[in-house]
Amino acid sequence: QVQLVESGGGLVQTGGSLRLSCAASGPTFSSSTMNWFRQAPGKEREFVSTINWRGDYTDYADSVKGRFTISRDNAKNTVFLQMNTLKPEDTAVYYCAARVGRGLAYRAADFGSWGQGTQVTVSS
Repeated sequence: QVQLVESGGGLVQTGGSLRLSCAASGPTFSSSTMNWFRQAPGKEREFVSTINWRGDYTDYADSVKGRFTISRDNAKNTVFLQMNTLKPEDTAVYYCAARVGRGLAYRAADFGSWGQGTQVTVSS
């Protein structure tokens, strides 16, 4: 299992940017698919972005495509989510998650390791 710790959340105005980081510990990070999910109050946890084990394939939810960028640094056991042009509807707790495997993944149920989450609040 991988232990995950997110950071970088905060309060930002509409149109602003934030960069989330997820630091991982454990031997399987470099062979894991890494995802970002988010959960807004009263809503289900939803997929945001996924990156494969080597970092050469990524995918995004339609709602963030073109605004968010996922990346990873396997040498530093860290995955990032650069969030630009933020909107109030991006307000949520953001979680990173890890799944041993090489392909992209989209379902929260497929991920066994989760961070504690970091709050992102976008004011209008």
